[in-house]
Amino acid sequence: MTNGPTGRFGLPRRDENGSGPPRPPGDGGSGGGDEGSDEPQEDITLSIKGVRARESPDAEGEVEVELDTTRGTIIFDMTVAEGSTGVAVFLGGAGGGNRGPADDVFVRTSHMLVPKGVSSVRVRYREAGEWEECLADALAACSFLKGVGAQQVVLIGHSFGGAVAIKAGEMSSIATAVCSLSTQRFGTFEVERLGKPLLLIHGSRDEVLDKAASEDVFERAVDPKRLVILPGGSHSLREHPQEVYDLLMDFVVANTARPAADA
Repeated sequence: MTNGPTGRFGLPRRDENGSGPPRPPGDGGSGGGDEGSDEPQEDITLSIKGVRARESPDAEGEVEVELDTTRGTIIFDMTVAEGSTGVAVFLGGAGGGNRGPADDVFVRTSHMLVPKGVSSVRVRYREAGEWEECLADALAACSFLKGVGAQQVVLIGHSFGGAVAIKAGEMSSIATAVCSLSTQRFGTFEVERLGKPLLLIHGSRDEVLDKAASEDVFERAVDPKRLVILPGGSHSLREHPQEVYDLLMDFVVANTARPAADA
């Protein structure tokens, strides 16, 4: 076992902004859909106690990383670009899984980022669909990455994970940009605090979360921001695998580039 960095941070237990619009069907879980909450905020703390890493038994070119934390073991799949300081962090939906929509775009992108000098982490939620715990997992990944020398982290999430990415982007100092695909609204009610590049991608025929969710987030976010509506796209964006891949690659590479003085 290799001892890793110990990070400590406070997490909001509930979104602070009161009740939101009604929850649509699908994309459930605690805090799933578009439901808001008027419950008072309370903090959750999480500390990283140690780190274990091994070559992935399932995927060539990947490393399986386990974070031993005070809230349980967090596992993620990592591709490593040696000497890089830029990392993409991928977050799945409420159902769990970390391969991504649009023909496993998280896996495809993570491997193709390596020759671009960008490492990647695909988080496996401890408790998929539980808002507070999934947010803790995302922030734990950011804390770990900061401890091992990362300097630019782009958070990418799909559906429920799109909102997790936005909230984690607000809270993490190492996050430089956020991409949210087919996002829900719950968890985004303070998106104006993000203050970092934001890319929103949504299908025009999303059967789970209407594109109005991304349009609403876009209206409330501050610049720099971009909204891409893919014609005929469903919630999984399976109709546009190449376009989603191209958008992610360009966005991640642009927002993990080292400053000229450091290049």
